[in-house]
Amino acid sequence: MPLVPSSLVTTDWLAEHLTDYNLVILDASWFMPGSTRNPQQEWSEKRIPRARYFDFDKKIAAPNTQFPHMLPSPELFEKAVSELGINNDDIVVVYDTQGLFSAPRVWWMFKVMGHKNVAVLDGGLPAWLAGNNPIEGGELTAPEVTAYKAAFEPEWVIDADTLESLLDDHSVAVLDARGAARFFGTEPEPRQGVRGGHMPNAKSLPFSQLIKDGFFIEKELLINRFNAVSDTEQRLIFSCGSGVTACVLALGAELAGRKMLTVYDGSWTEWGSTYKYPVVK
Repeated sequence: MPLVPSSLVTTDWLAEHLTDYNLVILDASWFMPGSTRNPQQEWSEKRIPRARYFDFDKKIAAPNTQFPHMLPSPELFEKAVSELGINNDDIVVVYDTQGLFSAPRVWWMFKVMGHKNVAVLDGGLPAWLAGNNPIEGGELTAPEVTAYKAAFEPEWVIDADTLESLLDDHSVAVLDARGAARFFGTEPEPRQGVRGGHMPNAKSLPFSQLIKDGFFIEKELLINRFNAVSDTEQRLIFSCGSGVTACVLALGAELAGRKMLTVYDGSWTEWGSTYKYPVVK
């Protein structure tokens, strides 16, 4: 069975493996609140052949929570992924329409659920189109339902209370993927009722610093970016606005060779709106 060469694959690799029987392609496009773009509608009009839409915002997310697109339970994940026709031994390649923005969120979700063979498409749909690769649109035949089984890996995710207890722990580095102005509290948060600023001892590493023209920067530069804000042996905990671009940092850190990687799922939407958690500017 062919394996993904790394957690990041090129459009050339995907084009070469497009007809592999165990390849599943997922469109994980998502846009910030206030955007007029509809990712599911765009998927139905233009997508990589056989790509299925993975709705981590509304459908494959924890229900009954005040925070956006929180990680679903393993049971909910199993059911949704089975309905998408995905098997445990499938190769899963995730992309988005912005190049590199929301696809790493779904890569991380599969990692949390123990899926070994998952990768993000470097450059996303724009790179695929630029290479004159095939696309399709219209209705997609519903896949045959499978019996996917999750194997939850708790070290990939952390909650707010546990994170708060680690803020003074020097074996941990908290890296914030938001823009510097939001991190320092000089620019208001886009969501109502969320304080500006950052967690005590957190470091700013805007996710945009890891990306150039929709592609990850080269490995050597990634290593330098992470070395500038953390020690190589530290456990890295990633946060952002709502848990999406934190996963860009997580994927970048893995590509840079870092090992102990954790995403704070509630991210700043939870931290900044919950007044018991400390905020500094």
